[in-house]
Amino acid sequence: MSEHHSGPVETGASMNYNEHEKTYGLFISATKYSTVFLVALMLAMAAGFFGGAGFFGGLIVLVVLTVAGVFMMR
Repeated sequence: MSEHHSGPVETGASMNYNEHEKTYGLFISATKYSTVFLVALMLAMAAGFFGGAGFFGGLIVLVVLTVAGVFMMR
């Protein structure tokens, strides 16, 4: 807070844009893959609870849908 920056306020301090781009790319990737996993989890829970597949059937649905989703996202 005691730092004194010269120059206009609009430009602010110098930034490392390469790090910003890498962080943004990581955030987008994490969002995509976690969305695929959560959709697969919801479908697996529906298959297990309401479809009569049971725990292991739901687990198989989860694994298959997650692998298929990740494969399609690449």
